[in-house]
Amino acid sequence: MKNVILNQFGLLNQIAYRSAIRLSTGIKPFIKWAGGKSHLLPILRKMIPNSYERYFEPFLGGGALFFDLGPSPAILSDTNEELINCYQIVKKSPQKLLSMLSEFNVDEKEYYRIRALVPVKLSNIERAARFLYLNKTCYNGLYRVNKRGEFNTPFGHQKNVTLADQENLLKASDLLQSAEIRFADYEELLMAEADFGDFVYLDPPYLPIGKYSDFKRYTKSSFYEKDHEKLASLFKYLDERGCKVLLSNSYHPTVVDLYKGYTMKIVQAPRFINCKGDKRGSVNELIISNFTSI
Repeated sequence: MKNVILNQFGLLNQIAYRSAIRLSTGIKPFIKWAGGKSHLLPILRKMIPNSYERYFEPFLGGGALFFDLGPSPAILSDTNEELINCYQIVKKSPQKLLSMLSEFNVDEKEYYRIRALVPVKLSNIERAARFLYLNKTCYNGLYRVNKRGEFNTPFGHQKNVTLADQENLLKASDLLQSAEIRFADYEELLMAEADFGDFVYLDPPYLPIGKYSDFKRYTKSSFYEKDHEKLASLFKYLDERGCKVLLSNSYHPTVVDLYKGYTMKIVQAPRFINCKGDKRGSVNELIISNFTSI
């Protein structure tokens, strides 16, 4: 199979006829996440396979595609323990979480008090509330930790912060009832469970293309070039196993080389997280698949 690389407008022209088929649930991610896919959903929605068994999303983050599609059954996972705990609490105890969030003040003093709390000394509900509070009030929603795993993003100084959209969070909780949520390594999970006919969406920390595009520090373990090589090997393994695999990554020569033989599409995505406002804008990204849905 030859690589197929289309520009954004060619892609949209070819898949516009599917817009009436792929309908959104209307549910949005309840957290902000660096590299989140909300702005690419009109494109991603039209690129999913026509049919599949289970849905896997092992680099969960904000889960934009999961919430948009509402697939069932679904297996959602990540190696960020605080993130996974928050998802589990949203699934099991959304009202208690909302009640706890309502007790917080949004100001700099409160932010650093909550940031200083040690997660392992808190209950699961308290940990989830801390996570959501920091996520909504930190600088640009950037989840960043040091090598000890300590959250170290500064206060964001945003105005009119909403810690939780109650209606949306409750809808997200309802949708999560049909999903398994796991704290798990992506490779171990997929090697053990993904099988013929399953749909796997891979949205790893992107291979950096510039000084300000390092979003690897979601956990104390970073995601390096060798990890992208390992992921590409897993992609090929899942392909041979009969899974339908869709992957997002940066438009980088290394990524193009790693996925030779698969369909590639270039899309433009907004870049919001940058310490310099004039460096924000649009960047090219790749969406890679081992199936044809258009």
